[in-house]
This record gives sequence, C-alpha cells and structure tokens, in this order.
Amino acid sequence: MSSHTAETKLSFQGKLILEADLHCETGLHIGAGKGTLEIGGADNPVAKDSRGRPYIPGSSLRGAMRHALERLNGVKPEELVHLSRRRGQEVRIHQSDRPGDEIGLLFGRTGDGGAFAPSRLSVSDAVLDADSITPQMREYLDDELTEVKSETAIDRLTAQSASRTLERVPAGAKFRVRIVMDVLCPEDKELIAPLIQALRLVEDSGLGGGRSRGSGRVRFSNAAASWRSKDYYLNGSGAKDVATAADLASLSAAAIAEQID
Repeated sequence: MSSHTAETKLSFQGKLILEADLHCETGLHIGAGKGTLEIGGADNPVAKDSRGRPYIPGSSLRGAMRHALERLNGVKPEELVHLSRRRGQEVRIHQSDRPGDEIGLLFGRTGDGGAFAPSRLSVSDAVLDADSITPQMREYLDDELTEVKSETAIDRLTAQSASRTLERVPAGAKFRVRIVMDVLCPEDKELIAPLIQALRLVEDSGLGGGRSRGSGRVRFSNAAASWRSKDYYLNGSGAKDVATAADLASLSAAAIAEQID
C-alpha cells in the first residue's frame, strides 16, 4: 500500500523510461485470433505486424503484469466491478476506491465503483530482434520466423484424440520491451517497486497462451532506466540514466527513486 491519500495533488514531475530485452526461454504464443486460416497452417497463429514479423502486443504484457500483481496482493471479491459484456460473457476488472491501491494507481481506474485515477503506465508493443532468429534456428522452423507445435487433446470418456496446432515464436527469440511510467507526484516513486515486481512475476508465471503446456517462459535482461524530468520537455534539458542491470533481480527500485527529482 502506497502513501497516496485522497488529498494527494497531481502535478507532472516527469517520465521514468524502462527498457529491457525479453528472451523466449520456451516457445511463445500470443494469438492473433482465428481470422482466415491457410491450408496447412496452424489453427492458432501468432500476432504479426504489417511486415509479417511476430511481436508482443503491449496490451498482452501489460495485462500479464497487472494479473500477476493482483495475484500477489490478493483481490477482494467486493472489488471486482462489472465493466461490460462481450459475446454474452460478463467481463469484470479489479477496481478499488482505496487511494493507496498501487494496482489502481499504476494501471489506472475509472470512476465506476472507485475514485478516478489516471494510468501511470504505458507499455509499447515489443518488436522482434530478427537477428535473434539465427540461420541454425531457421533450419528447424516451419515458417521463416515461427514454429508450429502439435498438441493432442484426449476425450476423457471415449479416449479419442483430437489434434491441434499452435504457432509459436521459437525459444531463443528476443524482443525489446519499453515501458514508460508517468510520475505525477512525489508519492509515485513508491510505484517503481511494484512495477519491477510485476516484471519479475511475469518471468516466473509466463506470458501468452499455452503456459500450462510448456509455452511462454520468458526472461528479462539488459535492463536500463532513464529519467526525463519536466524540465526535459519544457527546456530541453538532458535525460538522466538512473539504472542499468543485467537482470531484474539486480534492478533496485529504491536506488532509482533516489535519483528521480
């Protein structure tokens, strides 16, 4: 719980920019939906950009981070607020009226069922480093940049099997992640710690689909944080490098907060 209160005044302080490499330790599947299927293609294709390259949507990483933090901190049943209906299914989100709720402060909350708070967090789409798909890896891929994993579902009553295929970005692929956190008051420095916690949780809980069946294990490396103060945008002062770390475990939230002014 942060020290934010209902009386906390918001005034733009600057932006904390966190960048890191995301490595696929196992195949990664973030689906593009079942639009049009090619003959012989996978049942579940991965999301690709206009150049046909797989990417990690910012919404997918952001959602995984939020879900991981909610599991870590626990979600009260009374704070599950009905938001909308999609295809006849109720969709609920976690929303509280506690001023110090770190999840609501980081990811934002509407005025429905709780006090309004602007989102501090922006997660960009992560672009694939095409060179991370080496020529040796390509020899074993089903497509230029992806593989197809075949799976079998067994009917528990009849023992009949049904095959399915899953397109995945292969293990060894690397993406560049960029996360921007708006600092809107001095108390927002306390949100750096849960931000790093969320990324560390994603490393151990996985990303994308098929995680319970082996897909989606990821690792972050080459983390770097920089600070762009209000003066950076008003008068063109330089950005300030506040942290570098080989892995997330070495990234200190307290050390970063000390250098933000």
